[in-house]
Amino acid sequence: MEPVVVDPGSQLLKAGFAQPDSDPSLVLRTAMTKEAAQDEFAGKSLDLSQLDVINPVQRGMVKDWDAMEDLWRYVLYSGLGWEPGSEGQILIAEALLTPKASRERMVQIMFENFNVSGLYAVEQAVLSLYAIGRITGVAVDIGHGKIDIAPVWEGTVQHNAVKRFELGGQELTSLFGMELRKAHPELNLDFATVEAMKERHAAVAEDHVAYSNYAEDCDTVEHTLPDGKVIYLGRERYAVGEALFQPSLLGIEEYGIAEQMLRSVSSCVPAENHRQLVENIVLCGGTSAMSGFESRFQKEAMLLGTPSIRPSLIKPPEYMPDNTLRYSAWMGGAILAKVVFPQNQHITKAEYDETGPTIVHRKCY
Repeated sequence: MEPVVVDPGSQLLKAGFAQPDSDPSLVLRTAMTKEAAQDEFAGKSLDLSQLDVINPVQRGMVKDWDAMEDLWRYVLYSGLGWEPGSEGQILIAEALLTPKASRERMVQIMFENFNVSGLYAVEQAVLSLYAIGRITGVAVDIGHGKIDIAPVWEGTVQHNAVKRFELGGQELTSLFGMELRKAHPELNLDFATVEAMKERHAAVAEDHVAYSNYAEDCDTVEHTLPDGKVIYLGRERYAVGEALFQPSLLGIEEYGIAEQMLRSVSSCVPAENHRQLVENIVLCGGTSAMSGFESRFQKEAMLLGTPSIRPSLIKPPEYMPDNTLRYSAWMGGAILAKVVFPQNQHITKAEYDETGPTIVHRKCY
């Protein structure tokens, strides 16, 4: 049986057997309800606004371990077909800067409650680079609950240079909702509807001058609301992407995302590594798929960078699936699982029984 790869995000959990040439077989929302947890129906399409919602993963970190265990149970047994008593191996994609105690809790649950035969855990940034065929570069991951910028050198995250921001797609959805209300005061839309509109229509202006000009002249797109009403979206759909380059739109006094990436790299030592890092940038996470984001990021990075180093965005190889960047951590995990388990680099059940949960810090680093 192939190893299972699981990438639990703040909004979506991706899981499936390690098959790098295909998308994860399960992609479901991590948000659960008490009814869903009890009935092992996590991920079912329900009207969450009417139920008691549990978010086991917040800002990339597990906050509710009981709910997380319920979700894992549904994924592994109901979703992927594991049989109790004959569980297999598992690779877990971890958020950057996961506390030691959380890593140990995860390992303990997997070996003691799920009886896995082997486990390996790797940070998402490393896996995202593996997905595009690199072991050195910078992963810029814009998720639902966080933004992570991580320089990776030869498969190891340079933790001293990591930049992590507890904002992401959910804050951008709120901003989009505010802009919608300004343009269409008569609308009263719930968060889920606004989020769906954002994911469909959000775009990024060519530069900040173009965004400013959109206040006077901006192409519009048509959108049909669930009740059948048709509205037109203009400048408000560009505010979402602009906030990543001008965080002041979110009320945050920070540098834009391209400058944050360059500052992260400049913190790495030795300085001669900087060129190889910025010439291998991977943009990942669902928010990075916005129309125009890649070209704007490249343009901003070029303007802010030095003449001797040209920042370069790396695309996945042609043989990789179309959704590689959207599911990059899972894809990289599927690739790595083909190496670590056959070569016995993972934590075995015997090693866990002998050493306990702390072995994760020695075997998975």
